[in-house]
Amino acid sequence: MQMKKIIIVLFFFWTMLPHPQAQASFISKQQEINMGKDVAMQLENQYGLVHDDELQDRINRIGQSLVQYCGRKDLTYTFKVLNSQDVNAMACPGGFIYVFKGLVDFMPSDDELAAVIGHEIGHVVKRHTVHQVEKQLALSILTIIAAAGSGDAGAGLILASTTSQALMAGYSRHDEGEADTQGLDLTLKAGYNPYGIYVTMSKLDDLSKEKNVPDYGIFASHPDAQLRKTRALKALEPLHITPVVISNKDGSATVTDPDWQYTFNNGVGSNKTEYRARLMAGAMYVVKQHKPIDETHFITADSDNYSDVYYENTKIVRIYQQDCPPGQNFSDYANVVAGKLQQWAITANKAAGAVKTANKAA
Repeated sequence: MQMKKIIIVLFFFWTMLPHPQAQASFISKQQEINMGKDVAMQLENQYGLVHDDELQDRINRIGQSLVQYCGRKDLTYTFKVLNSQDVNAMACPGGFIYVFKGLVDFMPSDDELAAVIGHEIGHVVKRHTVHQVEKQLALSILTIIAAAGSGDAGAGLILASTTSQALMAGYSRHDEGEADTQGLDLTLKAGYNPYGIYVTMSKLDDLSKEKNVPDYGIFASHPDAQLRKTRALKALEPLHITPVVISNKDGSATVTDPDWQYTFNNGVGSNKTEYRARLMAGAMYVVKQHKPIDETHFITADSDNYSDVYYENTKIVRIYQQDCPPGQNFSDYANVVAGKLQQWAITANKAAGAVKTANKAA
């Protein structure tokens, strides 16, 4: 009876607390890390990790390249790939971030993966899941106080369960907007393709329509996909990205700069012509930040079914057999595209030089 009275008093006291203002300090950093470890262990036990050291290293490399620019460096971040074909990703409290193998297959480029991982880092930086847990703890405080007051070791399990429930419940629109902003900021600072987040959102929107499941997969709790895509493009406007992308009436998409253009006539898998063009234009924009552009630094790298064209470490475009003129293989045609990019570099350098001269004269 005495314990019951204590619980009632504590619960009454809890309801009197100014919870919104207390959210930032109610759960400590160490508690956040412990919560994340528990959920991370559950995820790894449930799905297992992909046994591919090269892939795991790649995802970790992308993640670590982003966190060095994030606003929260008091955590040790880990990035792993779960062995599931779901198109999904998840950020556990404390910096334990996972992408699912299905997501990697659906979004194969580093730029797309960086956009997703940057978004998940944003959730950790802003402690979104922690705040969700605090809200749910407020609703179940009687249970936790009773368990802790009776010395029940299950109190920790309740906390871990509450964390899992918060992750499954998703985030508010405000939280998602913050994570979008964080993700875009991180990818830009780390030198990734600025169109990565737009292409990511677009492909997930396509997938949800294909499956006839609104907001499928990683964006299951992210409403208004079209609005978010529009906002992503709006956020990029201050960059004045060139080359520009033109979507043509026949379904093709053209990347165009003054006196230069390249047209994608075919989509490949989940990569529509527009997405391929956006990624190419964004990569060329990144290359333009290297001034002057050395036209001798374009190279090709062949795989079994495609050939990639790079400028130093920046992948510009992936060439498939369906991109090639009749009678030409993708490896040879990739060299032709590299030659076209060399011509673009020469033209871009001349334009940059003319602008510089004009500015000096002014």
